[in-house]
Amino acid sequence: MAQGTAGSWWWLTEDVDNRCAHRLGHAGAPSSQALVRVNGRRVLVDPDPQGRPISNCPNIGVGIKPCTTTLPVLHGKSGFVRINRSKVVRADLSGLTDGTPPGAVTYSVLTPGQNLVGEKDA
Repeated sequence: MAQGTAGSWWWLTEDVDNRCAHRLGHAGAPSSQALVRVNGRRVLVDPDPQGRPISNCPNIGVGIKPCTTTLPVLHGKSGFVRINRSKVVRADLSGLTDGTPPGAVTYSVLTPGQNLVGEKDA
């Protein structure tokens, strides 16, 4: 898990390693804002992780759809920090994919892309 000290979470950058639950499916996430950077890389804001293509999901077979797209973020948006009115996305990010079974396959962060800037939970 991409957690800082107890109860804190790193902010995500465009270098995030975001994976479907099958762990081989990778979804990149370019940033839609250009104001805030960490180590020269743009910080992600909501809804940057949503609607991203997922590549290499191994969940294939008869009647089984591999994960190909990330759906809306369910968890992991900052409760405190916004950039241009959009919430910063944290390393506790999670959401669903379009893979089968529907509504059951999630995506989450393997590595946040940086380990310098984050925030504590409320």
